[in-house]
Amino acid sequence: MPRANKKHPDPLLESEFGASDTPSLQEQKPSRSTRSRLLWIPAMIGAVALVLPSPYVIESPGPALNTIGQYQGKDLFTIDGHETYPTDGNLDMTTVYVAGGTDRSATTAEVVNAWLNPQADVQPEDYVYPRGTSQDAVNEENATQMTDSQQDSIAAALSALKISFDQEIKVGGFASDLNKSTVKKNDVLLAINSVPITGTEQFRQELQKRGDQPSELTVRRDGKETRVTIKTQESPENGRVMGIYLGTSYTFPFKVNFILDNVGGPSAGMMFALGIYDKLTPGSMTGGQHIAGTGTIDAGGHVGPIGGIAQKLVGAKNAGAKYFLAPAENCEDVVGRIPDGLQVVKVATLTESIAAVETIAKGGDTSGLAQCTAP
Repeated sequence: MPRANKKHPDPLLESEFGASDTPSLQEQKPSRSTRSRLLWIPAMIGAVALVLPSPYVIESPGPALNTIGQYQGKDLFTIDGHETYPTDGNLDMTTVYVAGGTDRSATTAEVVNAWLNPQADVQPEDYVYPRGTSQDAVNEENATQMTDSQQDSIAAALSALKISFDQEIKVGGFASDLNKSTVKKNDVLLAINSVPITGTEQFRQELQKRGDQPSELTVRRDGKETRVTIKTQESPENGRVMGIYLGTSYTFPFKVNFILDNVGGPSAGMMFALGIYDKLTPGSMTGGQHIAGTGTIDAGGHVGPIGGIAQKLVGAKNAGAKYFLAPAENCEDVVGRIPDGLQVVKVATLTESIAAVETIAKGGDTSGLAQCTAP
């Protein structure tokens, strides 16, 4: 806050008494009306400041939706072309309300209130959205991520059940020029550093292992396999990145129909995969228990980290969940923010998630499950 300039009298006092006959600061005694104005103007400035837009984004708990239940009277997903089985209990996907950013800035008052709310987090806008991003662009990206995560969840569930399907991971575009001269749009990714690529999350993990060292990609281009070397750079949010957008296309032996159209992002992937697995297998996987969770998923069943997990823990607890499945890479964000009465289980794969749910379903001792109490 700027300090008052002691070399000059307060402008209000100067106008009140006149510049030529202003008494010394020790002798000066403002009238009651002057004192009122002195108090009123800072209050007015403060009030105006509170309604001004701020460069921050607020994350707060959103609702939890049961993937094996209904939303607005309809099943969150249905399966056509394959036998399904009854389910019970809850496998909740969790959500986060995001206020501010793009062309819907949060006010200073809202940010101050969020700072005082232990259930909310405040992030710089540039940390969440690239500069200049419009709300329409954010909505479109979130919708695309949700659609992709739903397709990935089908693939992960089918992989766990040993049901065959076809997939291709392609170069969909470029976020930067880092590798634009090395790979081409529509290149099909086959292997990274001689490790076969089974999904986008597994590919990301292999990329992280190399640190700042280049990686060798095996791709199929124009029907022929070729090897290329790619570079990475550090991203504050995503670790090592290569500046390439990936797209995955699947051909499944049956159809899974999703109804959600007002929730975006990729973080429901793991919980949808569990729900699909549950409906495709006999018996109740949950044993009637209320379980929530979050995490991205890929076709190989690798669970990836997400944002806003502290708010999702609160949303799960508010919905009545007693157990929460958290991505292993999010554990450092969980420690110290777990609501009372909620047990958080650390998972890195869909296989681990299924095993955790089946253990919880038995209703016995769950202390042997991996706990999200340390990174």
